[in-house]
Amino acid sequence: MNFNKKYITALSLSFLLGLGACDQDFEEININPNSPETVSSALLLPTVIRNTTNEIAGRAWGYGNVVMQQSAKIQFTNEDRYNWGPQGNPYSTFFNSLRDLNNVIEISTETGQSNYVGIAKVIRANMFSFMTDAYGDLPYSEATRAKQDINYPKFDTQEEIYNGILAELEEANNLLGSTNEVVEGDILFDGDVMRWKKFANSLRLRILMRLSDRRDPSAAMQSILNNPSQSPIFTSNEDQAALQYLSDVPNQHPLYTTRSGSFDEYRLSEKMEGVLKDYNDPRLFAYAQPTNDSGAGVIGEIEDYQGVPNGLADEEALQYSPSGDPAKGGSNFISRIGLLWSCSACTSLANPQGYQAILMSYAELQFILAEARERNFISTGSAEEYYRNGIQASFDYYRDRYNFVNLPEIADKLMIDESYFAQDEVAYAGSTEDKLRKIGTQKWLALFFTGMEGWYDWRRTNYPEILPGPAAFINTVPVRYMYPSSVQSLNGEKYQEVISRQGPDEITTRVWWDVN
Repeated sequence: MNFNKKYITALSLSFLLGLGACDQDFEEININPNSPETVSSALLLPTVIRNTTNEIAGRAWGYGNVVMQQSAKIQFTNEDRYNWGPQGNPYSTFFNSLRDLNNVIEISTETGQSNYVGIAKVIRANMFSFMTDAYGDLPYSEATRAKQDINYPKFDTQEEIYNGILAELEEANNLLGSTNEVVEGDILFDGDVMRWKKFANSLRLRILMRLSDRRDPSAAMQSILNNPSQSPIFTSNEDQAALQYLSDVPNQHPLYTTRSGSFDEYRLSEKMEGVLKDYNDPRLFAYAQPTNDSGAGVIGEIEDYQGVPNGLADEEALQYSPSGDPAKGGSNFISRIGLLWSCSACTSLANPQGYQAILMSYAELQFILAEARERNFISTGSAEEYYRNGIQASFDYYRDRYNFVNLPEIADKLMIDESYFAQDEVAYAGSTEDKLRKIGTQKWLALFFTGMEGWYDWRRTNYPEILPGPAAFINTVPVRYMYPSSVQSLNGEKYQEVISRQGPDEITTRVWWDVN
């Protein structure tokens, strides 16, 4: 009995001590490795970059190219006729991604990883810039702060948003490279911190130009250019921000898996066709395919490429005849968008890595600098040299892309010499207005498939001339997106405040920077 009592006592003591030990380690032992409460920045970055970049690429296809008459629709033509309702995206996609970006900043700040913080701030600044140019005023200072019990965020003015964006990009520039951690999960620049710095400062120049009708950008622009070691910018096509897609699912370019019918809704526009042909511009072969009727195959003669007017009603668009002969009307007589963007169901020549989602190109930056120099915002460099660099960079980029997808027939066409630059409509000559028009038109040509940037920039410059089509629902080109319906239903009080300040929630209401 004594032995049993001692045994029971010892066993009880061991059990109690065990309970204490289990209790001390309970949180560590009971962490589910398959459902972690915190995720590293390296794991968060790829999804954020992919989702937001794909959204921007999708906006280019669905709206950006169409409203800027680089492409046109021959079916379901509402976008082309400005029958635009409330736009759920990029609003929803971007605000969802902002939660992960804020987590990257919080996690990386705590661990002293400033490179990750800087990258997140560049992405966030670019996202807000894209959104505010689309919608105008937005939740900014109180956005994604439900954890702080802010469930109905106020809408900051666009001026306040852009002040914050510029400050954040400058902060990102200073953070990037200030610590030594290796950046993983970066599917845009593969962890190259210097390229992120160049993107940050190139974006600053884009934004400063965007605001140039509201405030003088001269000092800020020149400050960036005066200190290239501290504030580097893109110096070649190799620097630019363009997401390279992969061959494996789901990392192929978004249009590669599109149904052929959906791809074929979009065609070369008559506007783009006319400018390219007037300029003897071989980017025609890059941006479009020969018509089926021509039988030309991969590449044809100039006359084998035909566009369709923008803004036609569905029936007229589908039956349109470039020649005016009803017997030669319909999709077989109108050019598809170029092979670089083609879907796998459309042609065996489609490549899953063909096109890159361009966030900002070196060509665009050169046109920004050309305009800045022509308008005396900067004193560095030559406006003509920047202008020519922009044109050359666009040609070089598409020649490289078509070589990459093994279509040398097209790549070989994308060579230019002095005869191109000597044309009256291309030569950097004439009045200041002539030169700005040429810069704006060449920039428009180069911004093909660059998100919504062509539309945003056109609203500031009015280059080139864009006129509504004959079946347009309104007699003017839209100048903003309408807020998503969810904003009105879920944040109605703040929605009423913003439209009373900014103006009616309509596609004809100009945003703050758009004073033209």
